[in-house]
Amino acid sequence: MSVNKVTLIGHLGQDPELRHTADGTPVCNLSLATSETWKDQSGSTQNRTEWHRIVFWRRLAEIASQYLKKGSHVYVEGKIQSREYEDPSTPGIKRKAYEIIANELRMLDKKSNNNQNGKPVQEQLPV
Repeated sequence: MSVNKVTLIGHLGQDPELRHTADGTPVCNLSLATSETWKDQSGSTQNRTEWHRIVFWRRLAEIASQYLKKGSHVYVEGKIQSREYEDPSTPGIKRKAYEIIANELRMLDKKSNNNQNGKPVQEQLPV
């Protein structure tokens, strides 16, 4: 048995970017920041922020682009997926990127919750 499931709660670092594939399928990309805070051995507060690339497809992409904006507080659930690409600044060098392919979205901002009645927006992805 294996499981590939990611759950994140964080804030958008930029406005979502909606585009369409050649066949017209909507896809939306955004960056999500998750942060943690702790005290080190000397008692100083330390912070670390991780940035996650999130990808929404089809109707969920349209919803994300319509209702989310930079700073929005969201819950995202999905799976992690890697892809290889050639770095344009160093031809011939392959890089690996990791993305979260989202299949559930909850808008946690009070205004968004009122619009969605606190219910998650889900999309079943084809297997």
